[in-house]
Amino acid sequence: MEISLIVIVVVVTALAFDFTNGFHDTANAMATSIATGALKPKVAVLIAGVLNVVGAFLSVEVARTISSGLVDETKINPYIIFAGLVGAILWNLLTWLLGLPSSSSHALFGGLIGAVLVAAGASAVNFGTLLSKIILPAVISPVLAGVIALVGTVIAYRSTQRADGEFVRKGFKGGQIVSASLVALAHGTSDAQKTMGVITLTLIAAGLLAPDSGPPLWVILGAGLAIGLGTYLGGWRIIRTLGKRVSDIQTPQGFAAETSTTAVILASSHLGFALSTTQVATGAIFGAGAGRRIAGVQWGVAGQMAVAWILTLPAAAIVGAVAAYAASTGVVGTVIVAVVAIGVAVGIYAASRRTPVTADNVNDVPAPVAPDEQREVSQA
Repeated sequence: MEISLIVIVVVVTALAFDFTNGFHDTANAMATSIATGALKPKVAVLIAGVLNVVGAFLSVEVARTISSGLVDETKINPYIIFAGLVGAILWNLLTWLLGLPSSSSHALFGGLIGAVLVAAGASAVNFGTLLSKIILPAVISPVLAGVIALVGTVIAYRSTQRADGEFVRKGFKGGQIVSASLVALAHGTSDAQKTMGVITLTLIAAGLLAPDSGPPLWVILGAGLAIGLGTYLGGWRIIRTLGKRVSDIQTPQGFAAETSTTAVILASSHLGFALSTTQVATGAIFGAGAGRRIAGVQWGVAGQMAVAWILTLPAAAIVGAVAAYAASTGVVGTVIVAVVAIGVAVGIYAASRRTPVTADNVNDVPAPVAPDEQREVSQA
């Protein structure tokens, strides 16, 4: 009876993480389209939510990487997985409060690895998989997406420099609707699978599924709906950061960023790489900004994001490790961890209401001004 109860708790917690993943990562698909006015904010998150659900059904390769590749399922139990999820959720909520587009994926991996290290030892972690399918893609993918977006932006501007400006703007706005939708679809294909993998890993660890099993249909559907609902609610704080604080994004840049993001995510999902869609999308946005004008990119914001990226794995791992230590006592420890986590989550939400960011004010931020433009203004 106890194992059945903890399995239910872990499944619910995994879906809660998937929900936070959705609103944490809405910006990946829709920040630039909202910033340029290609899509109205509420329409954008609705489209993203629906396509996240659809994308969840397109592949299970990333889910298999997590459920049968990252950790040794024979050495863990549902309590460990629960602790890892707590670490991931709390990091997601904290970075959402700060408006930082950190990686939900790396928060999940960090929380899970930290919990496994404490409860089962280093031998239970497949460090080869961690390096080849998580860490290396994390380093390469944002750079690759940025380069592709930079080149795409240069081509877009040069090929349309003699065309009517209003005609170009409207044309790229239409293109952005398609490209942003493809990013949302790719996000569902990639990120919803991570929750599928965690739930499948839980079922395997509890003896309810055979080792190396893929996610059952109900797991795919549940993960898709959870991330879709989270996406629909909109992570407005992070949308503001990516759409307005990186650079003054124009429609050609938005189209280039979204197209390169889609290409990198879909290729990686097909290969089973559990990369961070946040890092890919952010790298593409910075690349698109640099493709138009390097001085127009707010590199200080890039530095803040880089720090968050570096801290995500270890920070989530520490929380996951502490939670695993407490939950190792069984039901009582698990209840204590759950109560503390809920209290922290409520506190973060209450703090966010002091300066709310919504669909109505998400674009109410002055466009970043390049340093040379600032000098021109001061001289005038």
